[in-house]
Amino acid sequence: MSRHSRLQRQVLSLYRDLLRAGRGKPGAEARVRAEFRQHAGLPRSDVLRIEYLYRRGRRQLQLLRSGHATAMGAFVRLRAPTEEPGGVGSQPDDGDGPRNPHDSTGAPETRPDGR
Repeated sequence: MSRHSRLQRQVLSLYRDLLRAGRGKPGAEARVRAEFRQHAGLPRSDVLRIEYLYRRGRRQLQLLRSGHATAMGAFVRLRAPTEEPGGVGSQPDDGDGPRNPHDSTGAPETRPDGR
């Protein structure tokens, strides 16, 4: 078995530290595991992306350790139960997010006043 590089050792250490810091905080351990699994397939040659994710993880660790964090969640937009997972242009217009400035043809939308 080959030895881990310095960056690999740092990432593994960060993973352990995040799991320890997340104990007792709802959603933290699952979120940490999900994030690391999501990026586990990154090629070793993508060092810039790995270093970026490592720095982002260090900032999240600082937040978890600060004592102000009581839970850890993700900012995701949940799909409505009646909404079908769809293709292009199937985003609902519920008024709580930014609107797509282009219609399904790719042309800019025109406003009712003609502008």
